[in-house]
Amino acid sequence: MKITRTDLPGVLMIEPKVFGDARGFFMETFQAQRYADAGIHLPFVQDNHSRSQQNVLRGLHLQRTQPQGKLVSVSRGAIFDVVVDINPASPTFGRYVTAELNDENHRQLWIPPGYAHGFCVVSDMADFHYKCTALYNPADEAGLIWNDPEVNIPWPTEHPLLSAKDQQLPRLHELK
Repeated sequence: MKITRTDLPGVLMIEPKVFGDARGFFMETFQAQRYADAGIHLPFVQDNHSRSQQNVLRGLHLQRTQPQGKLVSVSRGAIFDVVVDINPASPTFGRYVTAELNDENHRQLWIPPGYAHGFCVVSDMADFHYKCTALYNPADEAGLIWNDPEVNIPWPTEHPLLSAKDQQLPRLHELK
């Protein structure tokens, strides 16, 4: 597996080895020792799967006191994935990284606890998977509005399909 560090501390792009032939392909999506060797030591306690149509934007989400680390991937379709540093004490506060995750490149993104995360579907439909290091806690959830001009993320759509909750998220300066 190939590991690439991003511009945000601890955020890793992971490219698993894919073995393919005329029948299809095989890959390991997680193997504890190999991921620990890459620096991912936290235990995973919850797996999630979402399916969304084109232009659905989910995020940017986080948990305040029980932050989740996430290992994210796509098994069908393609997404534009975004991670934002929301820690005011960080030298990269307000900066972000983006990646296209899809069913052809098989890439995964490791997002350590403490970052805001979101994605937008760029294919007709996408199945998105994420392994989490903390349980989902609705009372602890928070987020960052998708179109905050201070962050200025180049989303692939100007008119995303958003949940009512995601339309009401605060701006970066309100998270401080």
